[in-house]
Formats: sequence, structure tokens, C-alpha cells
Amino acid sequence: MNSFPWGVVLAVFGVVVPIIAFLYEFVLVGRKRLGYRVQMDTIATDEVHSEYAGALQQLRKSGGDPLVDPSFVLLRIENNGATHIDTSDYAVLDDDKVGVRVRFPGRRVAGMVVTELSDGFLRHSFSETSGLNAVDGVIELPKVPMNRAAHYKVLAALERHPDNDNGRSVAFADPEVVGGIKGGAGRGGLQETKSNAGTSLRAVWLVAFLVAVIVAQSIISFGDDKTPLDCAKGKLIITGSTAFSPVLQEATRSYAHSCSGAHFTVDTKGSAEGLQRLKPGGGMLAFSDGVKPDGYPQLIQRPVAFSLFSVVVNKDAGVQDLSLQQIRKIYNGQVSNWQDVGGKDQPVRLVGRYSNSGTRKTFEQRVLGGRREPGDTSDDCREPAAGAQGGVPRCARSSTEDLLDVVAHTQGAMGYAEEGAASSRGDLQLVRIGGHKATLEEADHGAYPFWETEYAYTYGELPSGSLAASFIRYLTNDVGKDIVRAHGPRPCDELRNAYLCQPSK
Repeated sequence: MNSFPWGVVLAVFGVVVPIIAFLYEFVLVGRKRLGYRVQMDTIATDEVHSEYAGALQQLRKSGGDPLVDPSFVLLRIENNGATHIDTSDYAVLDDDKVGVRVRFPGRRVAGMVVTELSDGFLRHSFSETSGLNAVDGVIELPKVPMNRAAHYKVLAALERHPDNDNGRSVAFADPEVVGGIKGGAGRGGLQETKSNAGTSLRAVWLVAFLVAVIVAQSIISFGDDKTPLDCAKGKLIITGSTAFSPVLQEATRSYAHSCSGAHFTVDTKGSAEGLQRLKPGGGMLAFSDGVKPDGYPQLIQRPVAFSLFSVVVNKDAGVQDLSLQQIRKIYNGQVSNWQDVGGKDQPVRLVGRYSNSGTRKTFEQRVLGGRREPGDTSDDCREPAAGAQGGVPRCARSSTEDLLDVVAHTQGAMGYAEEGAASSRGDLQLVRIGGHKATLEEADHGAYPFWETEYAYTYGELPSGSLAASFIRYLTNDVGKDIVRAHGPRPCDELRNAYLCQPSK
């Protein structure tokens, strides 16, 4: 099994057989093919006695007598073969002007028109001397030369034949289209080409063959015990950013599902703590919102994603847009009521993250202008704790989800979080900053300030075949990028400055 290239053989068969089938169907036997389609065959009698029947109740013959049980038929004649059809291709005697006859058992033709020509030049094929005629219950159509895919339609008005005494209780028989093409597909007769017709037997066999090829290739693939491309085995601990944790949780599950032998532990408690936990050996990765601080010369960073963050407020605060200056005044304690910045008459309550949070450091750097966020003064995020100084209540939470929960359920609360996590909830108000939304386009053009590059950190260089190195490559390739994008952050290559994974301005 392993020495013979069965996979290659099956792949070749999977390509060659459909090509042969195509050539046989459309080149050998299907070059000339004239088809027809009955697109409408309906009676025009008023079964419910509608007041809107109008002219349909007054259908008459040329002599003025009303039609008996009138009906309409719309017939499409089409060249559905692979080559053109000439007048000499019709299977009739040379001196016979009629190429196709349409019979209507039990009915008589009261009138008919040729309509919807695919090409205007076909009109000349239906002159008075062309052979076009209607005789009793038969419509005679001329030998029309038709290019590939050309078509025309015939609309006929009919009535019950005097010899047909079955009455309305018995439906009319289907029209019979009689004609043929010399050297045409099959026996050369006209072929009905109903819309959404059932699958042909040839197509069924072809599909069955292709399915068998796919199944055989799958069996061969499952029987191959080679490790999938770029898969690595081992154990890896992932720590760091809680904002990036949803991406890491799904990405590790997806990697482990594709690569047996890979085992992950995701334990995210903040960017700073993740960097502190890194040790030699390659068995740990730390993800951080932003670059590492000084004091970690052994740690090597690799940009993996671009994260957007949002300022969030409780929905009842009545605030949707704040300038950077207003946000800074709020965090400096200069604004204690939302009505001071155009919101409702509610006290401001600030919910932040602990000092080891990368999201907090990003907020301080990008939004507060590098100033440190003041310390906590409240335990419940509603009122100052006993012994704390007065002013705006401030509290901190250890994770993104905890912060969002507090803001959503605390009147007047304000905080900040990763944009994907915040926007996935419906109980919060995401605040624009200076009129700009948290989008990649706004950030990449320098208009939206609250963003950060997500870095993967390792202690020293990683062996290329290690699980840590493989997982970083996974995050920045196709499947990993889809996972990153689904949770809000964006792959670095979507930015104009993809190498640094930062806005170009």
C-alpha cells in the first residue's frame, strides 16, 4: 500500500474519466441535439368565477364564436447540442418545408404566434412561405437554422376539438412533438429538456464513480500513519493575556483536533504575569497585549495579531461618543456625573483591571496618554469602601469577562475591554472615541487610538519542530487566522504595515 502510489492513480482516474465522459457526451454523441420544452400548458376556464377574469372570459375565434374550453400552450424549441443545426439537418424529405410538428390530441389550434427569438435574424425563418402553419390540431414549424444555444418559442391558443366529448372532467393529453435531426444524439429525435429534470443515468454513474474515488482516497489517507503537515507532539502551557484567551482556547482545541499527540493547557491571568512565568525549555508560551517592559532580555517576541479595544459604559448612562479629553477628565476624577458630558443624571463609576493586565497598560498608554490609572477605592464598584477617599468610585477585576459583567449590571459604570469580547454582548454600550468606531480601517489610518499588537513571547529561540513553534505558525496561517478574525482581533497581514503589525500612521 505504501510503496505503490494509489493516491496518484486514483487522482488521475478522477480527472481522466470525467474528461472522457464529457467528450463522449458532447463531442461524439451530443454534437447535434434539438430539444423542446413545454413551459406552459394550462386551461383558461374560470373555475372560481373570479370578477377579475376580464378578457379571458371572452376568448373567441376569428369568426366571433367563443372558444370551447380554451387552453394555452407555450413551447420552447432549442438547440441544446454542441454544434449548429442547418436546414439540411432536419430528418425530413428535402422538399418538405416542415421540420417539426406539434400535435395536440383532443384539441384544435385557434391561434398561435412565434415569440421570444434568441436572435433577431431568426425572424426571417418564419416567413409566409417558410412552412409555418397550423392545421386543425397540429402546428407545423419550419426547418429553422439554429446556432448553438439558439431558441424560439411558440405560444398557442387552443380549444376542445368537436370530436373530443370527454368534457372538462378529463384533462387534455400532453402535446406531442414530432421531428428529428440527422446524426443527432441518441436516435436523432427531439429530446424533451424539462427544467430541473431528473439526473440522467450517465450523470448518476459518473457521480458514483467520483464518490468512489473520493472514498478510496480517504481510506488511503486514513491508512497513512504519517504525521500531518507541521504537526508537533508534546505538551504546551499557554499563559498571558485574558483578552486574547478566547482565541487561544479555540485555536488550541482546533490544533489538537487536527494533530494527535498535542496537549495544551491554557491558563491566562494577565499579560504581566504571563511574562513573569516564562522559563527556559520551550514548554510555555506567553501572549501579551503590547511589547514587553524592560527587564526581560531573554524573551523573544513575535507579532501574531492586531487587537482592537473599546471603552464600554452601562447602557443607562446615555453616552455613545466621548473625546480623548473627556475620557481623561473622567479618569482624573474631574467628571463625576454623566450629565457633565452629555449623558444622563447618573454617577460615574469606573471599573478597571489589575496592574498586571495588558489591556490596562494599553488603555493607560493609548487613551490616558501614558498616565497611570488611579488606584481602587471601592470593593463593590458602587460606593467608596470604608476609609477610602471620596470621589468617583473605582474598582478592578481580574478578567475581561468579569469587567464586562460589572459594567453591564452597575448603573453609571464605565470600563474597557477587547473589542471582540465587548461587541459580542448586547447589554453594553460601546463608546466611540472622538467619533471613530473600533474598526481595523479607522485604526490603520490613525483615527482610532485604542489598539495594541498581540505578541507571542518565548524564552529564547524555539526549535523549529517544537510544539510552541508549530502553534505560533498555526495562529498566523489560514485556519489560525480565521479563528483570530472570528473573535475580533485581526491577522497582521490585513494591516498596511503587516511586518510590524501596527498602523502605518
